[in-house]
Amino acid sequence: MADTPELADEMIAGRRADVSVGLPDDMPPWMHRTIVVIDTFSQWIGHLVSWLTLPLMLAMVYEVTARYAFTAPTIWAYDLSRMIYGAFFVLGAGYALSKGVHIRSDFLYRKWSVKTQGRVDTVCYLVFYFPAMLVFMWVASKWAWTAIERGERGMDTAWMPLLGPVRACLPFGIAFLLIQGVSELLKSIHAARAGRWPQ
Repeated sequence: MADTPELADEMIAGRRADVSVGLPDDMPPWMHRTIVVIDTFSQWIGHLVSWLTLPLMLAMVYEVTARYAFTAPTIWAYDLSRMIYGAFFVLGAGYALSKGVHIRSDFLYRKWSVKTQGRVDTVCYLVFYFPAMLVFMWVASKWAWTAIERGERGMDTAWMPLLGPVRACLPFGIAFLLIQGVSELLKSIHAARAGRWPQ
C-alpha cells in the first residue's frame, strides 16, 4: 500500500532529477552536450532568481510591522511585492520547465507509450510552443521597450512606480523558456526514437 501513488501525485507533472544525474549512453554526443549545457544554465538561473524571495519577504515583513505595530502603512510595499513576485514568476519559468513542474493535464498522455509521448511532444514544441513563444517575445519586447522609453508609471496606487524594470523581465523570462524549450525538444526527440525519457 505504501507504494501506491497519491491521487495528487498523479495529477502533476513528474519532477525530474538534476542534470548531473546523467543522460542515456545511447544519446548522440552533440544532443547530450546541448541538453547538459541548457539544463545547467536553467538550473543556474533558477537558483539566482530564487534570491528574489528575500526582498519579497523583507518588504512584506516591513509592511506588516509598520502597519500593525506602528500604524504607519507604506505606499510602496504592495507595488514592490507585486513586481518582485511577477519577476520571480516569469524569470523562473524556464527553470520550472526544466524540472517538469509546469501544470499539465496528462490524464490521456500518461497512458501512451513513451515513443508516442515523445512524438506528440516533438510536434507540439515545433508547431505550438516555439512559434507562440517567438510571437510572445516580440510583443513583450515592444511592450517593455515602450514602458522604458516613455517612463510609464503604475497608476493604480499612490506610489506610481516605474513599470519599465518589471516589464523588462518578461522578454528575459520568455528567452529563458525558449532556451529550455530546445532542451525539452531534444529530450522528446530522444524519447520518440529510443522509447524512454532521458532523466
